[in-house]
Amino acid sequence: MKLHLNDTFNKELPADSDTSNTRRQVFGACFSYVTPRVPSNPKLLHVSAEVANLIGLSKADVASTEFLEVVSGSKVYSETQPFAMAYAGHQFGNWAGQLGDGRAINLFEVVHNKQRWALQLKGAGETPYSRNADGLAVLRSSIREHLCSEAMFHLGVPTTRSLSLVTTGDQVLRDILYNGNPAYEDGAVVCRVAPSFIRFGNFELLAARKDSTNLQALADYTIHYFYPEIQQSGKEKYLAFYQAVVNRTVDMIVEWQRVGFVHGVMNTDNMSILGLTIDYGPYGWLEDFNSDWTPNTTDAEGRRYRFRNQPDIALWNLIQFGNALYPLIEDIPAMEAILNSYSHRFDAKFPKMMQEKLGLTSEYDADFQDELTTLLTASETDMTIFYRNLANVLQSDTPEMAVSKIADAFYQPDALVTTVKTSWVNWMERYLQKLNEEPISDADRKVKMNKVNPKYVLRNYMAQLAIEAAEKGNDLLIDELHTLLKKPYDEQPQYEKWFAKRPDWARNKVGCSMLSCSS
Repeated sequence: MKLHLNDTFNKELPADSDTSNTRRQVFGACFSYVTPRVPSNPKLLHVSAEVANLIGLSKADVASTEFLEVVSGSKVYSETQPFAMAYAGHQFGNWAGQLGDGRAINLFEVVHNKQRWALQLKGAGETPYSRNADGLAVLRSSIREHLCSEAMFHLGVPTTRSLSLVTTGDQVLRDILYNGNPAYEDGAVVCRVAPSFIRFGNFELLAARKDSTNLQALADYTIHYFYPEIQQSGKEKYLAFYQAVVNRTVDMIVEWQRVGFVHGVMNTDNMSILGLTIDYGPYGWLEDFNSDWTPNTTDAEGRRYRFRNQPDIALWNLIQFGNALYPLIEDIPAMEAILNSYSHRFDAKFPKMMQEKLGLTSEYDADFQDELTTLLTASETDMTIFYRNLANVLQSDTPEMAVSKIADAFYQPDALVTTVKTSWVNWMERYLQKLNEEPISDADRKVKMNKVNPKYVLRNYMAQLAIEAAEKGNDLLIDELHTLLKKPYDEQPQYEKWFAKRPDWARNKVGCSMLSCSS
């Protein structure tokens, strides 16, 4: 197994001078060197051949003993120095101070086909940033991360990727709902892949400690490798950097809202500097449409990270990132102008995306869209099925016929009160009027709608079924879902059973409706 190594983060930025693996506050450094924990009996459960290809690995490579050793943490790849990043963050709106990679260990960087990739193990043991935790991960959360990373990529959402999923042979103690009932679970390690795992929090830590030298070094490093189009100097350079991060963050959030993804824990330490979805913890997908839903049990009361809040939270996080960059810029009006551009960009992209989901090219009609949101919520409607089946509506349909075509999306069709049914017919009447003003045919519109409205997403219960099978030693469902979710917009009739509403048994089941950060 030969990789084209090209480490930069741990070569060009300052390292922690203390090389002991003890929990501590780390000053004057961007990372600490650590060695992954050696698992007792690692087994390769699943590998993404597509991601392996990205970093230059062949089928023979991923079948090798060395590959398993490296992605399980059993062996440090030759001439590399694994490390954990130092960063801080605001968690649920509150400053949390130093956090860092508590259960993530960066292995190395490779360059393949002129693209840089960093590899990181999640769940490979403690680091100086583990605080009171053990640095390990369980099979349950690792399957969710491995499947969702790839599902999101194929949906067209900016995301980190997942190369492999390994069971460690070790048992890990977890209290799944933080309610005083810990139990042992199977341990696992995921190998994550991204151009970089730098977060807003990396900058926040250095700024909070008034370490402007290393703050500038980190900004210069990030711009050089990941925003090479920025050629300005002085404060203009960092303003351009801030603007680029704002733009990428907007674009990511619009995609989340398009597919109904709820991240669940949008702390600033979980925000990628590259506008990638990062850290798949207690995430979930909107099934019955509810703008106020969050999958995170920790956030159940305040619902800070609920679906409809995500655009506002991203902006709040960008304000904190701006505060961290301020020492390099010191121009409040210029930074405020960049923050204001967030709303302008979002307000330009979001309505266009929502119109595309309806197959409309006409001007955005806020009242029409708001009425739809109200109806989707009032009638407990499956978001994915509704939008996918809406493409089957014909210009020649009556409103009643059109409603019948989306009726499969209702969770309790028999419970719909007459007023809601009437409202649906009235909405469909307006929708049909709009369709009849469109210049394209029904067939062409359906093709376009099916490119933005997925048929298949990683519903929470699907991941849970894969977890329960794997815990019994059967990993076939992991592979089936991984394959299915590579083509989420295709019909794939052989997988039609997955184009279905959440089953009743999953409505309030742990892992299917609510999850904790330990998941």
